[in-house]
Amino acid sequence: MRNLKIEWKHLETAGKTCLRCSETGKTLYEVVEELEKELASQNIEVVFSERKLPAEEISQSNMILINNRPLEDWLPEARPSENICSSCCELIGDEVCCRTIEYEGEVYEAIPEELIRQAVYAALGLKRE
Repeated sequence: MRNLKIEWKHLETAGKTCLRCSETGKTLYEVVEELEKELASQNIEVVFSERKLPAEEISQSNMILINNRPLEDWLPEARPSENICSSCCELIGDEVCCRTIEYEGEVYEAIPEELIRQAVYAALGLKRE
């Protein structure tokens, strides 16, 4: 059996995370649940982990690693970027930027299902049906 490792890193302060990380997390949990069922028939086990980050590591917040590589590494022409996140600013009490993904002319603050799936299938070397 092969393993597919998915790790989600996000800021957490006093049990709370920012709005964009919350949205990414909700989507990711749903996708992981679906992938577990889809990939089991191909003898692939999904191993999911979550790492809650302190404010000092905010530059890594809202990062998804697939087989130990950032999601954007698996997508042609995708790149990480950042912008001000008012939700994180409230949590930390200072003006801070959060990680985003730029892909095909769009900036994604919360990572959508389609990008997660594209990266997973690329990491596994599988064609999507």
